[in-house]
Amino acid sequence: MHISEGILHSQTLIIGATAAVIGVSVGLRKTDYERLPLTALFAAAFFVAGTIHVPVGIGSVHLILNGMAGLFLGWAVFPAFLIALLLQVIFFSFGGFAVLGVNLCVMALPAVLVHLLLGRYLQQSLSRARLILLGASAGVIGVGGAALLASLILAFDGGKAYYDLIRLLIVTHIPVFFIDGIISAGVLLTLNKMSPALLRTTP
Repeated sequence: MHISEGILHSQTLIIGATAAVIGVSVGLRKTDYERLPLTALFAAAFFVAGTIHVPVGIGSVHLILNGMAGLFLGWAVFPAFLIALLLQVIFFSFGGFAVLGVNLCVMALPAVLVHLLLGRYLQQSLSRARLILLGASAGVIGVGGAALLASLILAFDGGKAYYDLIRLLIVTHIPVFFIDGIISAGVLLTLNKMSPALLRTTP
């Protein structure tokens, strides 16, 4: 869900960059450095998911997996996603340097919301059905939150001129809601079988 370079006005870019700096600062303070391998794993998963994308209007459609990352990492998604987005800009020209802060907020803020809403459930012993529900909810909230936030940013920046593009953005991401949720549920089920202790150590 990268917003392309040259679309947003300078005031929107400044607000996005400021929010991103604050988020990264909080994320670095809250990062558990004993869990850096897990943070790097989710950053890599986010990077790979974002490279397989389809340009749509002034953005792009791709898997995000931000809800799953947020579930495990909390505020640490900000520095993790920053590195992934920066590498995507450098190697693939996705988004752009000027819009990096806005794109980071679009991806990371819904991930933090997932952690705040659902992270505590990882501390509990959950049945298979509840793990599936938890993973699916994380995927839907992560993608839905990103789509909603990107739409609000476009509406704030361009008003009615971007309404058609906002509708296109939302419609094209409907399949991503389901796919992201299915993958997230599958990740939780797999981890519960292979490394159940990992689910219990989430901050």
